[in-house]
Amino acid sequence: MDEHKENIHTEDLNAKMSNPREVEEVKPCSRICPEEEAAPQVSPSQSNSDFSHPVYKEISMANGHINRMTMDELRIKLSELHLDTRGVKDVMKKRLKSHYKKQKLLQSAAEGRPTDTYYDYICVVDFEATCEEDNPSDFHHEIIEFPMVLINTHTLEIVDSFQEYVKPESNPQLSDFCVKLTGITQKMVDEAAPFPDVLQRVVAWLQERELGTKYKYAILTDGAWDMSKFLNIQCRISRIRYPHFAKKWINIRKSYGNFYKVPRTQTKLSTMLEKLGLQYEGRPHSGLDDSRNIARIALRMLQDGCQLRANERMHAGQLLSVPSSAPVEGAPPPYNPRSRD
Repeated sequence: MDEHKENIHTEDLNAKMSNPREVEEVKPCSRICPEEEAAPQVSPSQSNSDFSHPVYKEISMANGHINRMTMDELRIKLSELHLDTRGVKDVMKKRLKSHYKKQKLLQSAAEGRPTDTYYDYICVVDFEATCEEDNPSDFHHEIIEFPMVLINTHTLEIVDSFQEYVKPESNPQLSDFCVKLTGITQKMVDEAAPFPDVLQRVVAWLQERELGTKYKYAILTDGAWDMSKFLNIQCRISRIRYPHFAKKWINIRKSYGNFYKVPRTQTKLSTMLEKLGLQYEGRPHSGLDDSRNIARIALRMLQDGCQLRANERMHAGQLLSVPSSAPVEGAPPPYNPRSRD
């Protein structure tokens, strides 16, 4: 639902952001240029004065040179290195800096440095939900499409997907606005299963792929709404507990903004695609198509050197940030949540 999600009233069902004084600022992609943010340690035995190491002086000097490059110079250099030449100037600069830094650190610290990827798989989720044009504050949004797109972070490919429509319970009649926005018809939801049944099939799908058991994985969303509002509200309506495996996720808008150093106003789905030199593929506001396009952004960010990691979570019905200092953990093995009754 992308931009339309931003019009959802922010005070319903306790999905409020915590006091900012209680939450550390999230910086999910910590391994970026030394002049912008703290870099990873060259060796676990080193002290906190990592920037005294000669490799960081070399990286800093290279970053300064990259900052002075023109668009044409950036494209030529990226082409020489067989890197993607699409995107705006800041994106290309970031791509080149990340590539150079990775190469230097691989040379100087082949042992003991963090791996490039926190998770084996990233599972992209972008719900579609019942809605009205003005999103009144007392309107309870119910999930009507449950899509998932699976990214292999090692091969940097979309490897699988899941999609089912969901029958709403409280307000089974879709508004004309909702049908027009999402392309989901009344017939589609009338013939669909209720949310608890669809969630069971989602859990089975995740279990079949051994996520959380054999493979480390994380959920990724475009913004906080999908988990903190849509899933939170839906679980209350369906009288089931919030699923444990969805309590932490990667908010790609935060990750994108922190990594490419852009303001929140430049982190909408359409803007992120445009700035990366990509075009939207499919039908906007289709949950599955939105998920695939979000996955393409995540893949490009991984290729550009971003270490995507969980940066938001739900706790006691509240939306919280995950501090960048917190240990990186994959989502737990999925299982069907218990009833609230």
